[in-house]
Amino acid sequence: MISASDRRQAVALIDEAVAAGASLARASDALGLSLRSYQRWTQGDCLSVDARPLALRPPPANALGEAERLRILAVCNQVEYQSLPPSQIVPTLADKGIYLASESSFYRILKAANQNHRRGKQRPPHKRARPTAYSAAAANQVWSWDITYLHSTVAGSYYRLYLVLDVYSRKIVGWEVHSPFA
Repeated sequence: MISASDRRQAVALIDEAVAAGASLARASDALGLSLRSYQRWTQGDCLSVDARPLALRPPPANALGEAERLRILAVCNQVEYQSLPPSQIVPTLADKGIYLASESSFYRILKAANQNHRRGKQRPPHKRARPTAYSAAAANQVWSWDITYLHSTVAGSYYRLYLVLDVYSRKIVGWEVHSPFA
């Protein structure tokens, strides 16, 4: 990113080169700038104000102050709210006539304080072991089974087909049909 003072100096050098007889395109090329950048810098008040998205800007005037952030954290850590997510804290406070900030602000503040993970009595997820993988190099080494429900003539009743397959050859090893009426 080029600072405003460097931009002013670059424009002055290009203007000096153009005044000496160089073309605008060659003068901007010599500095490693595109002609469009020079044109953008020289129109309006672009030399003193940086309008690019990556420019350093002052914080917004309506941003929450540190005291407000600490108050939100204090409320979230109270005993009655410590096990609730912000999606439940904000409406509960609203029922009491208290508005501190929006729900998204609560989430953002909790995330910044590293308190947004499984609040309260929520258990952390536990790892489940992967099922054992079997491979077959020939027929009759690994079998698999399935239960399929087959329609019957009575609505809502199904026959159950128990099927055993050979994984390698995909042939049926055994099967049985059970009646829903037994």
